[in-house]
Amino acid sequence: MKLKITTITNLEFGKMVQAASQKLNQRAEFINSLNVFPVPDGDTGTNMSLSMASGAKYEREETSTQVGDLASALAKGLLMGARGNSGVILSQIFRGFSKNVAGKATLDANDLAEAFAAGAQTAYKAVMKPTEGTILTVIREAAGAGKKAAKSTDDICEVMTKVVEAAEAALKSTPDLLPVLKQVGVVDSGGQGLTFVLEAFSDALSGKVDESKDYVPADAEMDSMIDAAHHQSVQGKLDPNDIKYGYCTEIMVRIGDGKLVDHEFDYDTFYDYLAKLGDSLLVINDDEIVKVHVHTEHPGDVMTWGQRFGALIKVKVDNMRLQQETIMEHDQEETSAENKVAAAESAQPQIDMHGYAIISVSSGDGIAKLFTGLGVTHIIAGGQTMNPSTADIVKAVNDSGAKQALVLPNNKNIFLAAEQAAEVADVPVKIVHSKTISQGMTAMLAFNPEADLEDNQAEMEDTLDTVISGQVTHAVRDTTIDGLEIKKADYMGLVDGKIVITNPDRETATLDMVKAMLDEDSELVTIIYGADATKADADKLAKAVQALDSELEIEIHEGDQPVYPFLISVE
Repeated sequence: MKLKITTITNLEFGKMVQAASQKLNQRAEFINSLNVFPVPDGDTGTNMSLSMASGAKYEREETSTQVGDLASALAKGLLMGARGNSGVILSQIFRGFSKNVAGKATLDANDLAEAFAAGAQTAYKAVMKPTEGTILTVIREAAGAGKKAAKSTDDICEVMTKVVEAAEAALKSTPDLLPVLKQVGVVDSGGQGLTFVLEAFSDALSGKVDESKDYVPADAEMDSMIDAAHHQSVQGKLDPNDIKYGYCTEIMVRIGDGKLVDHEFDYDTFYDYLAKLGDSLLVINDDEIVKVHVHTEHPGDVMTWGQRFGALIKVKVDNMRLQQETIMEHDQEETSAENKVAAAESAQPQIDMHGYAIISVSSGDGIAKLFTGLGVTHIIAGGQTMNPSTADIVKAVNDSGAKQALVLPNNKNIFLAAEQAAEVADVPVKIVHSKTISQGMTAMLAFNPEADLEDNQAEMEDTLDTVISGQVTHAVRDTTIDGLEIKKADYMGLVDGKIVITNPDRETATLDMVKAMLDEDSELVTIIYGADATKADADKLAKAVQALDSELEIEIHEGDQPVYPFLISVE
């Protein structure tokens, strides 16, 4: 007998949200693999998964039984946890959704359809230049199908079926709407993430078990999620004794196997028990395997619980208090050198910031020091491989104690999260839309602490086009973009975000990229070498660049940045 549902209560809504969070968690790596650009930043899946996990957490903790209140909690959690453009757009969809259902105790089929339509509308408004062939197309088509279905049936399962069918059809069409997707032969990664959310909603309502075979848990998936969780919690100055849960515990269980099995696997049962043992919990499963990551004081209890569902096939326990001691020892080794720098800086006359905080997003100690030297007051660790959340940016602004703030994202995928942060921060905030580290540094030269917020933003943004930014990194997949054939592990030169050079040899790729950046007006070349390059590598490159034009001024700085062995600017 086919299940018919005409009302969504708090129970159904909770199941929908948690199912969506779980599905995005499971499919994060698959979504990441759809990123078009072959640079090692395939993070759409991770961003959407972490954003939805934040939304699901807020929804779980909301005590109201009103669906309108639960939707509002979901939207708040998504807003604060939003990472990357895909995470922000997802948060905007549910912002519109929640406003539409505000004050409602339950939802009928028409309420749900109208809420999706409101979500689509809000998401389109949030993006300055909406692009078709993306997550926006998927939500618009899905919402349209939902409204049409709700006119002829009160069965919510039927409406959701039509919503999912339309989302899947729209997803398949994304390569036809966005040429770059067609070149590479993939669907839009953000659109795929949203389709997974809608599928999870539908499955949770109909009681269908997800039996798709396109997902096999991989170590890389678990690792990326764990790294993301750790990125948020590891603090160099944290006293090891202040760590509440001292053991980072990971297990892998083959479901149904083993002599101690007395429980049939149920995700909620399995998860809920572990949730009481600690924090930073991640549970990923398919039909055969369940993987667990948790911070706890009782790793033995985690293992025992796992054995009640199956055989332990992998166990890993790390003492985080010892790890933290090691981190602190490392930090202390660097402190003496830093103190010398700090002493030198304090000997300089300090600039009166006139109530300003300037917050810059970057990775690498060297780059952080360069920004600080230019007047940046606060650094948020992040960038290409880990976009900070809206909450990260809000916290930096609010904790600064400043009367006003400027934010340098230094990455276009952080723009929307930064703009959301500006809306909810305690003080006025403006975003300087720097797409690269080089642009951010150039913008700082135009900062005037005596000018007002709007004038500073305008002046700093005016400088962004005066610098050409080059980035060297390696390709993570074979692809062809704009007629350029790229092989996995080749080095690529990106000029202002566009791949212009590819070569198996890093030195050749870098020099060819610099050649493409130079013209007769070029005066200054700045080379920032990363964690995967050395000062000797930078010196060798500088010599080769100087040979191209003896009148060029060349600066070399240590950046320590990951992902990019060289960041190069030409002015």
